[in-house]
Amino acid sequence: MREALQEPAMSSEMSMMLAAARAAGEALLLHHARREAVDIRRKAAGEFVTEADTLAESLLRERLLQPGDGWLGEEGGPAGARHARRRWIVDPLDGTTNFLHGLGHWAVSIALEEDGAIIAGVIHDPLAGKTFRAETGGGAWLDGAPISAAPTRDLDAALFATGVPFGEMPWLGDALADIGRLMPRCAGLRRMGAAALDMANVAAGRLDGYWERRLQPWDFAAGVVIVREAGGVVAPICAGDDLLAEGSVIAAAPGVFAPFAAIIRADSAAGADTALPPGGRGLSS
Repeated sequence: MREALQEPAMSSEMSMMLAAARAAGEALLLHHARREAVDIRRKAAGEFVTEADTLAESLLRERLLQPGDGWLGEEGGPAGARHARRRWIVDPLDGTTNFLHGLGHWAVSIALEEDGAIIAGVIHDPLAGKTFRAETGGGAWLDGAPISAAPTRDLDAALFATGVPFGEMPWLGDALADIGRLMPRCAGLRRMGAAALDMANVAAGRLDGYWERRLQPWDFAAGVVIVREAGGVVAPICAGDDLLAEGSVIAAAPGVFAPFAAIIRADSAAGADTALPPGGRGLSS
């Protein structure tokens, strides 16, 4: 932990993001308490949307979207100004399947993008009452305490997380091949079902790395700045790809990033990942 760091003054945008995330979290907790009665719609095999998702996104948009801003939300899609310099990238409920099954691994995720770069991120865990945040140049924080990526340097001591494609997504074979190459080389693997919290846990040093193929931007955008500000490394699986556009991400502690990335990228150089159609997701719904 970065004990010597003093918590920096928050920007007005960060203050707004934190208030919005916590308000959305309170609304989601009310729905979670009566989740058996929540209206559910299936978007695709294994992918669900509930009234909780849509109401939380509406609340976030009302609190965050300013004239001239762009917006990209999981449930409402693009909105706001076209070609805006500033864009909000929001997942009102990352981990919907967990939410519906009563599993305590789901979150509100908000990222602020400016001129194509993610400059601020908030990941709020309502059940735990904990909030991860970062702004460019200000370090990464869990509530009022600084966080940092793990000091791990040995791959065989490292704990990783990922998501696995559900339904009929065609890159299941790639994901299973990744797991098959990594598992003999590391201490363990977790598949928990919420990309935002997996990224936050890399930033907090609880996980040594995370990867997933074909996510949507709202699944991991906030985590990008939080991991980087915590001293971790975030990169596309295929070097040179546009990270948000392609959605195939590796995030890790700096001491294990290179060998970890080499294992995950082993068959991507042959085009296995780039041949896949865009728009799919792993188990982060």
